[in-house]
Amino acid sequence: MACVHHSLPYPTFLHAHTATSAARALSGVGRVRIHPLTCPGAEGRSADGPSPLVEYERIVERNVQQSRVDDSDKSNKENAKLRKRYMKEGVAMAQRYLAQTLGLDVSVASVEIVLSIDSVLKTDGCLASCFLDAGCSHIVVRVKGGEVAKALEACDVTRVPRERLILQWKSGERLFPESVQSQMAAIEERVGTLSIQHTTPVASEKLEWEELKTWKQSSKGKDLRCIVQLSFAGDVSIDDLSATVQSISKVFDEDTGAISLVDPTATQLGMSYAACLKTDRADGFYPTIVVTRSNEALGLVYSSKESIIAALECGRGVYWSRSRGGLWRKGDTSGRHQTLHKIDADCDGDALRFMVTQHGEDRKAFCHLDTLSCWGEPNGIRHLEQTLARRLVDAPAGSYTKRLFDDDELLRDKLVEEAQELSEAESRQHVAEELADVLYFAMVKATKAGVSIDDAVVELDKRSKKVTRRKGDSKAFRIEAGKQILGEKKS
Repeated sequence: MACVHHSLPYPTFLHAHTATSAARALSGVGRVRIHPLTCPGAEGRSADGPSPLVEYERIVERNVQQSRVDDSDKSNKENAKLRKRYMKEGVAMAQRYLAQTLGLDVSVASVEIVLSIDSVLKTDGCLASCFLDAGCSHIVVRVKGGEVAKALEACDVTRVPRERLILQWKSGERLFPESVQSQMAAIEERVGTLSIQHTTPVASEKLEWEELKTWKQSSKGKDLRCIVQLSFAGDVSIDDLSATVQSISKVFDEDTGAISLVDPTATQLGMSYAACLKTDRADGFYPTIVVTRSNEALGLVYSSKESIIAALECGRGVYWSRSRGGLWRKGDTSGRHQTLHKIDADCDGDALRFMVTQHGEDRKAFCHLDTLSCWGEPNGIRHLEQTLARRLVDAPAGSYTKRLFDDDELLRDKLVEEAQELSEAESRQHVAEELADVLYFAMVKATKAGVSIDDAVVELDKRSKKVTRRKGDSKAFRIEAGKQILGEKKS
């Protein structure tokens, strides 16, 4: 069967409170668009803390300060330090804003943040880099009628890869007032995605929008995607909404387009999501693989339209129990519930994957046989993690692992020693052996600090979205400290 991965819908927060528990769970579809000037965050902020708008404006101001520091003279180290300080402060502020004020997990969800042309220009593009470094996946530049040239100027000053930029305009405001081909050539050079903001009161089985026709004709054979952002005016039925989303999904596959719903409910988003899936099962259910943050399979379950909606309502692993003929809210009886991070579909759109964190007071087990997965106990580094977690509690006195847990200096020395031996290893086998040693001592350190493999995966996923890179030079004081530790051990 050929893979035809239709585009799946995701939420745009235009006016909704993103940090409420109901809205936060909607990002479980793995993608979200944020309008910071209009969508407030309500929870997770002290009563005397700044409003979300003030918080956002402070981020903009910090980036204005960064842009005004002239670091063109490489000999002026003070200016370079000041610009770097403003950059780090701006990124830290943006990280807090996204995680705490808006309640978004940027390590999993692809977050598109909408920035005005003026804010990008007055910060000389620093604002765009700031939010990408803070974990956003894309910068959306909002275009108003007749501002295409100014918008493209804003894209230029960001100095970020074109595939991280989205140009958005409102349906009815002509993006191509004159020569379509010349405008498209300029846009494609600078932008990876175009987005249409469209308001519709009814379903449409055939898309007759002039913007889509223009885009499809002009972008043929080009590396340019399209996102249709839908707002629904009036009382639109779920059936009409699903039909509209399904029709757009058939026009764009995952490589060429996407669909976003403005301020949807869990029911609207869940039913729209299901409308883009397919199943050849007589019962209409979708086979669902449940996995960890590291993409390790925990088990096979089934989902229905109702269970998808329920999962998006509470942000937990919720499935359909075929034996009981109803919703299965994982953990309601066992206490071993799951935090839902992401739902996505396979390339055929006929199977789902739920990415979760498995919880449990006594044991983090998904299976009814008290194992993490339905295929028994894990091996490799996950097995090591589980073993060390048990040893932290019940390691026999005098055991080596117990010594490492109790002796900070010994653990530090072993980490330095094994890292040096890994750096000096040459043969394939020797490198594998030394890597295993480093992983063991690193996992002891992590377990002692309450850090899991999944915590490390979160940090790796966040870093993959950054656009500002350090030189990566070695730190002399760290090298010297390591030499001193190794020298003391030899003497």
